[in-house]
Amino acid sequence: MSDASNYYGPTVNITGGRENIGFNYGTAGGASRDAELRAAVEDLTRFLRELRPHLTPDQTRTVDDALPELTPDAGALRERGIVLASVAQIAAAVGAVGQPVSEAVGRLLALLGGQ
Repeated sequence: MSDASNYYGPTVNITGGRENIGFNYGTAGGASRDAELRAAVEDLTRFLRELRPHLTPDQTRTVDDALPELTPDAGALRERGIVLASVAQIAAAVGAVGQPVSEAVGRLLALLGGQ
């Protein structure tokens, strides 16, 4: 009779070795990406607060609604793409004064696309 093993999920065979810790599910370098994402969200938040005095009341309301949605969680930000689109649209509408916000949104989108 033969060994007909079925494996469901991760399987590992370790022969010897020292300090074997476990699986790495693609998180190598994750800490640096998390730090970059956090910094990008902080930059965007700061630039939005600096932009508020240049906005109309409706634009200010949109920014105020967007600020709590800006979190350094890539999955959450991907789901909240409309928030980033709204912020980018406002930045474009106010012209040169909105340039830092536009650049910060671009940087954040690049980080989200690279994950």
